[in-house]
Amino acid sequence: MTKSLKFDLSSLEPERGAPAPDRLISGNPEFRTWNFEEAEGGIYAGIWEATPGKWRIVYDEWEYFHILSGVSVVTEDGGGETHLKAGDSMILRPGFKGSWEVIETTRKDYVIRL
Repeated sequence: MTKSLKFDLSSLEPERGAPAPDRLISGNPEFRTWNFEEAEGGIYAGIWEATPGKWRIVYDEWEYFHILSGVSVVTEDGGGETHLKAGDSMILRPGFKGSWEVIETTRKDYVIRL
């Protein structure tokens, strides 16, 4: 088994989804997720994409991500807005609560640890 993995979108069909109806704030966002790695210890890595809209987010997990394209705004409850565009990176820690708003279809790569 090889010890490296390239994120090749053509090698995997994306999972499709959307925010849970009780978390939707505005729009009709749709998600596509290419989960390339599921490793021991609850670690996941892949690429996620969402179309415009806004929804509530609640994190029980730790996530690092890097914006590949698009524009989004992540807002923490009781905190400020973080505007994200291609080239930006962010970490969301367990306990984060707020909203994610996609202004322009956004694609990110991610690493999640449960």
